[in-house]
Amino acid sequence: MKIYLPMDAAAKALGAEDVADAIREEAARRGVALTLVRNGSRGMIWLEPLAEVVADGVRLAFGPMQPADVPALFDDLAAHPKALGPTEDLPWMRRQTRLTFARVGLSDPLDLDEYAAHGGLAGLRKALAMTPEAIVEEVTASGLRGRGGAGFPTGIKWKTVAGATAARKYIVCNADEGDSGTFADRMLMEGDPFVLIEGMVIAGLAVGADKGLVYMRSEYPDAIAVLSEALRRAGQAGLLGPSVLGSGRAFDLELRVGAGAYVCGEETSLLNSLEGKRGVVRAKPPLPALEGFMGRPTVVNNVLSLAAVPWIMAHGAAAYAEIGVNRSRGTIPLQIAGNVRHGGLFETGFGITLGEIVNEIGGGTATGRPVKAVQVGGPLGAYHPVGDFDLPFCYEEFAGQGGLVGHAGLVVHDDSADMLALARFAMEFCAIESCGKCTPCRIGAVRGVETIDRIARGDAAATPLLQDLCATMKAGSLCALGGFTPYPVMSALTHFPDDFATSKEAAE
Repeated sequence: MKIYLPMDAAAKALGAEDVADAIREEAARRGVALTLVRNGSRGMIWLEPLAEVVADGVRLAFGPMQPADVPALFDDLAAHPKALGPTEDLPWMRRQTRLTFARVGLSDPLDLDEYAAHGGLAGLRKALAMTPEAIVEEVTASGLRGRGGAGFPTGIKWKTVAGATAARKYIVCNADEGDSGTFADRMLMEGDPFVLIEGMVIAGLAVGADKGLVYMRSEYPDAIAVLSEALRRAGQAGLLGPSVLGSGRAFDLELRVGAGAYVCGEETSLLNSLEGKRGVVRAKPPLPALEGFMGRPTVVNNVLSLAAVPWIMAHGAAAYAEIGVNRSRGTIPLQIAGNVRHGGLFETGFGITLGEIVNEIGGGTATGRPVKAVQVGGPLGAYHPVGDFDLPFCYEEFAGQGGLVGHAGLVVHDDSADMLALARFAMEFCAIESCGKCTPCRIGAVRGVETIDRIARGDAAATPLLQDLCATMKAGSLCALGGFTPYPVMSALTHFPDDFATSKEAAE
């Protein structure tokens, strides 16, 4: 009997380890030969722990499982109270376009043979037969953009590093996933770590780098453990080392763990931290592409950007560029969280509307109350009202509405949410997490909290002060932390003025 059960951190938090123990114990009690595969999560977090039983070559889904539900898995599967049918036929799965996450949940994350059997390494093998210039051109033509922040074109960044002259170059993966409501990087590193490794090797081939570093936050112990083991196995298999897959071209990878400072998600702060320095923002220029890690040309890309590269190389830039809208090409792994009925990871092409994501995919609010706002792009993203639900999910459309896609995290709030309190949280978050490098962020956020508190006490004169302060922070901050903090504050003030106008009475 073969059963798949996620070892993903979210599944563990919901009781997957107890379910795994119960499965082993029940199999032993019945004398059933058991193969229990600990896979990544399929992304349907509301169904975790999700067990999949292989029957006649088909994986049947059961969830959310509890230890008491396990014995029935060894009886008539069709009669099981948690039976959901074939996993691939579930609406959540059928509607997706899974490219980057194609293998997550499908196989053992640490089995390199299974990785290759499901299409892994095809992109790298193709890249090894190409010139560095051709690899860069393929990534450029795909339209791939950074999936961790402002959406900068990946190919342009690679071309800059490739054209730089230096004794050594580096590939740095920004795995410091600190935005609230985001978990795609973690899920990928826990569920398919070899795709990240493969993407980084290809990047090294493209720009002439023989060394890579993954910077991950310490709050991800499961991802750290899985990626560390994947790196060890990749080295043993010749995927890393002095001769990648016998090609004679060298590339090594190293995992570095940060202390959890939010600002270290900004690329120059991250580089400082990697070098053993305090995690503060560097002024630009010089750009990291020219003077990055240890002063050498460095590609700094997000996990999802690098993990998209193997598919692009294997299937071609044109196939990737066919998906999406405007200059937002390919797929985006949406992370749906907050007060939502169906929260989880959903990968789809750019262009789906915000309303479709929240109401059709997410199923509306978990409370059943009307949606009031959706924050997109992490704690520094704008709050979008229901009036924005026709907005296509892509970089250009969201920028045009004073928002950002960022890491594509969506946090849903129902009509009971206090938007003034949420705006205050954004300002306070910036005040706490600021590295202190620039005045608008260091001082502006503190003054912002004080100004919002004045509004809460009924001081109407504080509102224009808050607007001016946000404009100053946006224009003068050196990094996204101070520059984007005005987004949630101003969007809350613009779209939900009643929450600010009535705040004094609400407080009383």
